[in-house]
Amino acid sequence: MSPSELFNCVLATWSPTLGDPTVMGWVTVVCYLAATVLSAFVSFSQSGRQRVFWLGLSALLFALAINKQLDLQSALTEAGRCLAKAQGWYEERQAVQLKFIFWVIGISLVAALLSGWVLRRDLGKIWLALVGLSFLLAFISVRAAGFHHFDQFINFEPSSVRMNWVLELGGISAVATNAIYLLLRRLKPTQ
Repeated sequence: MSPSELFNCVLATWSPTLGDPTVMGWVTVVCYLAATVLSAFVSFSQSGRQRVFWLGLSALLFALAINKQLDLQSALTEAGRCLAKAQGWYEERQAVQLKFIFWVIGISLVAALLSGWVLRRDLGKIWLALVGLSFLLAFISVRAAGFHHFDQFINFEPSSVRMNWVLELGGISAVATNAIYLLLRRLKPTQ
């Protein structure tokens, strides 16, 4: 399948429209943007590797805020579906999806451990943001895999609260909490 054929196949079933125009969808976008701003403020108050970490985190959170409403991971899911059909392995897609999920989780874990090692001197100050970021990236990537059983889990609604909200907002909250902690520590007068 050529890139233009893949592009046309994806556009036949996906279009860049509002992915989650619900109240909670917009609340999630606002939370992403708040965490973006908090991370940017923290980056301005840091130096060296911590500054780079928080500035990169801020940029990534901003991209995830945009992605939340453009639903770009659905385009990725459609691209996978188009390739699976064109290459004749659509009926066996669950095995590929599971491998993809394990690879994404593994890569997210390795990235978190590598980031933790590079930032090991500052790990006590950034561990919660690092956990939140790893959680968000793994969650979004696994969601993009379009694995039916995972979709059932995230759409589960105990007491009218979707697991999707808990998982995504939980990762954002971890990053924001870490940022607020560092900002408040910076404002606290030394005695």
